[in-house]
Amino acid sequence: MPNLHVYHNPSPRPRTGVDGLKKYIRVRSEPGARFVEFDFAIEDPSLFVELIMPPTAFEAFCKNNHVIHMTDEQMAEVDAELEKWRYGEDTLMSKNHNRSVE
Repeated sequence: MPNLHVYHNPSPRPRTGVDGLKKYIRVRSEPGARFVEFDFAIEDPSLFVELIMPPTAFEAFCKNNHVIHMTDEQMAEVDAELEKWRYGEDTLMSKNHNRSVE
């Protein structure tokens, strides 16, 4: 994961509305990539949108939104949920996905 900063709100004014909610990011692109591909979630890391921005726009986005990086645990939960949606549970596809190649 790229060495990016976590931004905190330096202003003394109370945060209201969307400003008062936690905003999460998960960077998916490789360090040094031409564009930063990332997931952005508000309050619930499992409900995210996928975004792509040039690095300078991404840095400004993070600063303006006071984002925090998803923890390893949050990322694992998101990945497990995506797998469940992708392959289902107790379906032929889920059984084929879990089967090893012989």
